[in-house]
Amino acid sequence: MSQPPLSEQAAAIYQTNPQRELPTRRGTELGLLGFAAFIVTCAFVLVQANQEQELSFSIIWYGLAYLALFAVAHFAVRRWAPYADPLILPSVALLNGIGLVMIYRIDLAMAERAAQSGSEYSAVAPKQVLFTALALALFLAVLILVKDHRTLTRYGYICGLVGVFALALPALLPSSLSQVNGAKVWIKLPGVSIQPGEFAKILLMVFFASFLVGKRDLFRVAGRRVLGVELPRARDLGPIVIASLVAMCILMFEKDLGQSLLLFGIVLTMVYVATERGIWVAVGFGFFVIGCVIAYNLFTHVQQRVANWIDPLATYYDAGGGYQVAQGLFGLGTGGVGGTGLGAGRPDIVPEANSDFITAGIGEELGFIGLAALLMVYLILATRGMRSALAVRDTFGKLLGCGLSFSIVMQVFVIVGGVTKLIPMTGITTPFLSYGGSSLLANYILVALLLRISDAARRPSPKARPRQPQAQAPLAEAHTVMVQRPPAGGTQTGSAE
Repeated sequence: MSQPPLSEQAAAIYQTNPQRELPTRRGTELGLLGFAAFIVTCAFVLVQANQEQELSFSIIWYGLAYLALFAVAHFAVRRWAPYADPLILPSVALLNGIGLVMIYRIDLAMAERAAQSGSEYSAVAPKQVLFTALALALFLAVLILVKDHRTLTRYGYICGLVGVFALALPALLPSSLSQVNGAKVWIKLPGVSIQPGEFAKILLMVFFASFLVGKRDLFRVAGRRVLGVELPRARDLGPIVIASLVAMCILMFEKDLGQSLLLFGIVLTMVYVATERGIWVAVGFGFFVIGCVIAYNLFTHVQQRVANWIDPLATYYDAGGGYQVAQGLFGLGTGGVGGTGLGAGRPDIVPEANSDFITAGIGEELGFIGLAALLMVYLILATRGMRSALAVRDTFGKLLGCGLSFSIVMQVFVIVGGVTKLIPMTGITTPFLSYGGSSLLANYILVALLLRISDAARRPSPKARPRQPQAQAPLAEAHTVMVQRPPAGGTQTGSAE
């Protein structure tokens, strides 16, 4: 027997006992945050013990910074989203903390290699702490400013236009200001680089959700039948198709295959959730196959990625070849089931070990068990987001929550699938784990919106005021009617008094 939505459960509790305070579960969240902090602290100690054979002040600094940041986040949720899901923030805190530990561990290894070669290495773990602080500041801003997620529907088309412009901006800039590792997806400013595509995907999700809210019925019945499928009218289908095609063409031109695949999966999922028709999944998959064939024949970098995927050892020594994928696989194989132990492996020999291939380093030092545990945390995070989306009362919240939650799953699948050679490698980051400011900032905005939706889903409905009974006139003042029994065969008469 299915359980009623959380909001109905809370309303039932309130109606049964109006004096009882509704459970916000913030105490549960605080306890889980403490458990995540304990795991992260132990991980820092293990890394430094295995790497330097002693404990230094640096782990105290990192530990206190971590505790302070997430203590602020917890009290912000307690203040501005008291009914939010209690598992979302602790899951994010654990993933962010493990990522910080791994980045710090790679810093130690890279610093040692630099000392042996007589060069210098600038640690990036302090920058990741700074990025986390900035991300949590944006997190607080979203919680405070967006008091009701439904207000975002007013800005749906604006979000769509800004999102497409943010995607296109790096392509319009010269390569010296936008290109890194062959992909034109950055805006390089003095002292900092920004990847606007990370923020554009959230803006586009807001646009798709607001558009589908108004057009979901037309996706089911309007239009003409083609091959047994009811197609919407072109004027109804046009905006979402144009926005999707323009965004994906821009990403393919910028050689950002990962974001293209991510955006395509998000759009397809949101259309399916809005219409509840599996035919759209089949049609979307057909377009996906056609797009893959066209991209493979048009772009040499796609052909290189496919060759690296099929046999990374065959292109091991080629420029842009399979060296990175092969080294990641060697690391995963070295870790095996139980891992080498934190600080006891060699994840630093994998290129981009602290960003694109951070899951390979985690798999080496924590093994299959540790990597599977982290994937389970991602699954818990996405599942709780989906649960909140299904429980919220409005359609826009359902679509936006499902899109935000699915984007986490899709992003993890794309990057972990590429690292493990399940699919061709694409250059996206692992949410909350990888080093990088743009990804961290955008993902914390995503989490803030999920918490806002879950707060609306779990918040009880305001109790309706009881209807006041209408006042009745006293019996002495009421009009009476005297009825006389008529004689047989006669008519009834009466007089009012």
